[in-house]
This record gives sequence, C-alpha cells and structure tokens, in this order.
Amino acid sequence: MLGDDSREFEMARISDVMPEIVSEAQWREASEALLAKEKVLTRARDALAAERRRLPMTKVENAYIFEGAEGKVSLVDLFDGRPQLLLYHFMFAPGVHGWPTAGCPGCSMFTDNIGQFTTKHLKARGITLALVCRAPLTSLEAYRKRMGWPHRWVSSANNTFNVDFGITTPEGERHGLSVFLRSEEDVYRTYFTSQRGCEALGNVWGFLDATPYGRQEAWEDSPPGWPQTQPYEWWRRHDEYPASAGREQADV
Repeated sequence: MLGDDSREFEMARISDVMPEIVSEAQWREASEALLAKEKVLTRARDALAAERRRLPMTKVENAYIFEGAEGKVSLVDLFDGRPQLLLYHFMFAPGVHGWPTAGCPGCSMFTDNIGQFTTKHLKARGITLALVCRAPLTSLEAYRKRMGWPHRWVSSANNTFNVDFGITTPEGERHGLSVFLRSEEDVYRTYFTSQRGCEALGNVWGFLDATPYGRQEAWEDSPPGWPQTQPYEWWRRHDEYPASAGREQADV
C-alpha cells in the first residue's frame, strides 16, 4: 500500500488524464446513449430484486446471546420490535488489519457510507440495522465512539455465531450483510451478500432492495400478499417519523 506522501503524489497526477473534449451536441448524443444503457441496468436490478424477494429462507435454530452496550441481547432483541433485520458482519478480530484497537478499513468505509439518516427511513419500513463482530465489547465500543457511528453494535466473542454463519473460517475473517426476518420469536435468514455485493448498500434504496419485503411499493413485482403501498405515500422527512415506526409490522 502506498504511504500518505505517495497517495498525494498519485492524486496530483489525475488532472493530467482527462476525458475527450467534444461539442455539446456530441456530448448530448453520447450521454443519451449511455442513459439508455443505464435504464436497462435499472430494470435488470429491479428484476433481480424481485427474484431476491422470492428466495426461500432458513430458520436460525440457535438462541444466540451477544454482548451489547445495554448488556446481554439476543438475536431477536436486535430486531428492536421490527420484523426485518439487516446485520452487518464487521471484521474486527485477531488477524484483521488494525487489531486490537481498530476494525477493518474496508468495513469501516462501508459503515461510513451508511447515510446519516438512512436508518430513520428503514425503520418506517419495519427494518432495523445493527452490526456484529468478534471483538470484545470494550474494544468495539471504543472504536465506535472514535468513528462517531450511532449504530447498534454487538460482540459475538462469547458465542459461535461467527463460525456458524461462515464469517470466521480457517482461512480468516469474512465480512458481509445478512438479512433476517422474524415471526414472533422465530428468526429466519433470508439473504447474504459480501465483497462487491455490499457496494450498492448504505443508502435507503439499496438496503430496502436487500430485504424480503423490498421497498413495499405497489410497482414492485412481489409475491401475492406482500405488504405494499403506493410510491411516495410513506416517505417522510427524517424527523417526522414516529419513534415506533415499523414496529406495528412486527407480528408477520
């Protein structure tokens, strides 16, 4: 990896490499051609999200207990009363860059990428976000405060969660996002993505598309009976949602 001085030097050279300069008419023609391809990609993403909403799910049989800032918490507790859970597997463990005082730089960048008020809108759709890692609670809390992240973060240091979910392996730690759905006390894993699959996440729409119920809007291709409303009707300014947003959907 380049040192700081080398990085600055490389950045300074970027201005020497620029796109071709053309007339406005030529630029518009090229832009419209690219836009047509982008629309095809958008429709393909919609179709893939529709397939994701039709994935089967598997029941989580173990009653995992984690260490959190508020004490011991179960996997069900992480839902915070909502039916859907986004759980990011953060690489903060022995052997990971930064250990024992800092978490993985890539996982840190992912967490930085989560919009400041993204979770407010997710909650309105019955979705809670949390993070989990193998680091002890004292270490992850110190790092969370250093980074200024508000998200709930728990430690799996004292259970087999990471191993059972294929995150801690003989080859080392993995990262990724698991999506869960609950029905009362029963929890099911519906989806997992890792590596470049996480790049589209961090914003409201990317996270919604990763869940079994999706955006819950009428235009989506979803299985019969899936919760849906008209587009825009549920949107609010982030400070206008009630504190209980999304919890009324909990008994699915």
